[in-house]
This record gives sequence, structure tokens and C-alpha cells, in this order.
Amino acid sequence: MDAFYLPDPADPNRFHSTELTRGPWSPDSQHAGPPSALLGHVIERCEPREGFRVGRVAVEILGPVPIAPLTASARVIRAEARVSRPGRGVELIEATLSSEQGLVMKASAWRLQHAEPELELPVEALPTGARPGPDTAFEGTEFPSTQSVGFHTAIEYRFVSGSFVEFGPAVCWIRLRYPVVAGTVPSPLERTLAAADCGNGVSSVLDWGSYYFINTDFTVTLHREPVGEWVCLDAVTYPERSGVGLAESQLFDEKGPIGRGTQTLFIGPR
Repeated sequence: MDAFYLPDPADPNRFHSTELTRGPWSPDSQHAGPPSALLGHVIERCEPREGFRVGRVAVEILGPVPIAPLTASARVIRAEARVSRPGRGVELIEATLSSEQGLVMKASAWRLQHAEPELELPVEALPTGARPGPDTAFEGTEFPSTQSVGFHTAIEYRFVSGSFVEFGPAVCWIRLRYPVVAGTVPSPLERTLAAADCGNGVSSVLDWGSYYFINTDFTVTLHREPVGEWVCLDAVTYPERSGVGLAESQLFDEKGPIGRGTQTLFIGPR
């Protein structure tokens, strides 16, 4: 295994899942991070246009994703210029991920054109702030999983604060140890999507042995394209007695803030 997915030589839309995609609780189902990154992979390759980049991805998790061959596809469903200057525009891209049992995940992504020339903005209006870098953080303990191989062993965690065995907010750097698709280099979007789904995982406020957490979706909005291999989550989880919760992550790279990630949580007793 040298990647989360192996491309099918006979079908460019088909990908074979490896054990590295496995989630922490089931031997047969994937963590949502790798398939979300795979959706990002196909989104970026859908009719690419110079000067455009993805600014937001919303992923809907429709059911367990099996560790099996998956079919991924994407299409531009809306393209228009709707700002005052000619040559600018936005595009909405729709992507789906299916197994032999049917649709398991879908995503929508807004792809936006860069301003050319760049906008003249006051310095005080630009996002600022940073988190201590991964070199200053400590390596996290292994995720408390019953599975010996999976996504939790295929990424590197470094905690600035918090840990898997401490309840509450956490600041954690995450790096992929393997490519998303064999033979390719993970893009900034792929790295971010894979990491962002760990928000509740690093900042849980309830005991994993007593409660389950199912995230039905997650959304990543990027105001700047990430740089480097590491993505930082400054994460907080908000549970409610209704059984509906939210995990929210401020996202950073080593240069500073890059965006936000949110997850809707379905919570219940085990």
C-alpha cells in the first residue's frame, strides 16, 4: 500500500480503496477524510481553468463508505460571469462517489476566479494570526482504535494543545503520510479536506467508549490556498442534549489562517 486509492487502469473514474482508508471503528468502512479528499481530487480535474481555484467544498456523507472499488465523477453544473468586470466568474461543480451498492457521498464546490490584478486592500482588513508550528508540537498518541491499520495510522498528528485522550478543544497539526491517489502528489485542497474531517476527532468532549459521533456532512471554506504539507486544526466540539452537535475548526498552514471547517454531528450512547 503506497496510497489511499489505486487508480483503475481500465477506467479513469474508478479507484480501488486500500486499507489506509479504514475508519477507526469498523474494519469494513472508510474514515470520511480519504473519500472527501478523493472528491477534491476529481473536482480539481473537472474542466480545469487557469486562474481559478476552489473556495468552498460541502460534502454530504450519505452512508458508510465501504473499503471497495469506488466510482468518482464531477461536472460543472453552473458557470457564469456575474461581477462587474469582464473575465471574472464563478463555477459550481458537483461531484459524486459511488460503490456497487450506490451513491455514498456527494459534494458541491465553488470554483472562483482570482482577481487580476490583485485587489488593493488595507492591511488591517486581511486575516492575521498563526498557531505554533508543527516543529514545536508534540507527536500525538495513537488514536484509540480497534483497527491496527487505517486512516489513523496513515496520517501524522502533532498536538499543540489537547490530545485524543483529553476532552475539549485542541490545536492539532495533521500531515498525510501517503498520496490520496497513487502516482499523484496531494494538492493543497486534498490535504485540507482529508485533515478537516478530523475536527471532532481531535476535540471531542465526550468519552468515545460511551458515545458515538456520526458526522453527516462537513464544509470547508478556504479564503487562501494552503501551502506546505501540514494543515492545522484549532478545533472545538459543541454537543447538545438533543443529540445534534457541531464541530468547528479554524484552519491554518505554517504561514497563517486559511479558512474554516464545520461538521454536523449525530450523537448518541453506545
